Amino acid sequence: MDDALQRITRNPQIAFGKPTIRGSRYSVEWLLELLSSGMSYQEILEDYEDLEIEDIYAALAYAAKLTQVKRIPV
Repeated sequence: MDDALQRITRNPQIAFGKPTIRGSRYSVEWLLELLSSGMSYQEILEDYEDLEIEDIYAALAYAAKLTQVKRIPV
């Protein structure tokens, strides 16, 4: 999982400092929203050709790591 997290970066000048996929302006939040809306990995990769499957895995790894340190009421 830690290798996947290396694809995630933060820059205060990109996406308001939100975590993004390295080398892009795609936020982790945005990518997770696509997945939660029901888009498949394949659909995302077809619509956003500059993304790689490893970027999706990295966003999921980031979300998993976040749940280890923060509790979100449901």
